[in-house]
Amino acid sequence: MNDPTHRTEGSERELLEYLLDHQRAELAATVRGLSETEARRRLVPSLTTPVALLKHAAFAERKWFQHILGGLPEAECDGPMVGEDSFLVGDGETVAEVLAEFERAGDRARAIAAGVGLDATREHPDFGAVSLRWIYLLMIQELARHAGHGDILREQTEAARRG
Repeated sequence: MNDPTHRTEGSERELLEYLLDHQRAELAATVRGLSETEARRRLVPSLTTPVALLKHAAFAERKWFQHILGGLPEAECDGPMVGEDSFLVGDGETVAEVLAEFERAGDRARAIAAGVGLDATREHPDFGAVSLRWIYLLMIQELARHAGHGDILREQTEAARRG
């Protein structure tokens, strides 16, 4: 299989960056084309909705890349840094705005990581020293898990449309 959308060769860094970007795109795809109502519909008991998954992922990008890797104080990061509220989407926020927030967080993460070696470490208050490699792997896992959640919520939403 020689599908250009699936990269299988390159340096370790190129593959990690590709896989992270791929998961970013997969998560974003779970909300594209949904109405505001569909993207906010709660189909599970938690706050997990398609748009809330994006909101939370933007927080995770800021936390790990801007705050931990980049060393920015939380007050200087591009958005809210309160983890327990990371799934909350304001009534006045649109899906397009949350998607743009998520994409900005990914763009900033790429820019910050570009100048850092895979073995470079930063201190995390709970985990101790973490390398960029570890952050990449954590974020690939985080975004893949949430993209899977988003896929299921989207499948339920589309089934309800056909209902």
